[in-house]
Amino acid sequence: MLKVDEIRELIELIDESSINEFSYETENATIKLKKATEKIVETVAQTEAPQSQQVISQPAVTEQRQEENAAVNNEQADETDTQANGDYEIVSPMVGTVYRASSPENEPYVKNGTVISEGSIVCIVEAMKLFNEIESEVDGEIVEVLVKDGELVEYGQPLFRVKKS
Repeated sequence: MLKVDEIRELIELIDESSINEFSYETENATIKLKKATEKIVETVAQTEAPQSQQVISQPAVTEQRQEENAAVNNEQADETDTQANGDYEIVSPMVGTVYRASSPENEPYVKNGTVISEGSIVCIVEAMKLFNEIESEVDGEIVEVLVKDGELVEYGQPLFRVKKS
């Protein structure tokens, strides 16, 4: 099994290279490294013992996120007449923390009025240090954002209302 320092070195090498995905398997362990477009590198180690999972980079809550939360509140107040038109809800598939953008510096994936298609990423839910991209299951337009950035969400909690097209 690789040591932690060796795994860190692999992560650095992959991050600096054009390789997007790397997998290393032995009799009792599997290590998979995958480079995402948001520069989040994920390592998953599986052994015969309980699984251990580690994410090397995670978004930090900043003043910008707080400003985005205030903007979401303003958007929701301005769009009260549009909110009633939502005929589909995108719900959280797990308990975790919702992030509306891939990093604090980036714009949210979607906001009120954003036209989405099936498979479009609408947000990220962090659960147990793993970042899970939440995709739309329908084509349509976001008519209501129901969560704030950095908010804890429950399984099945509505995240967005969509007017199907």
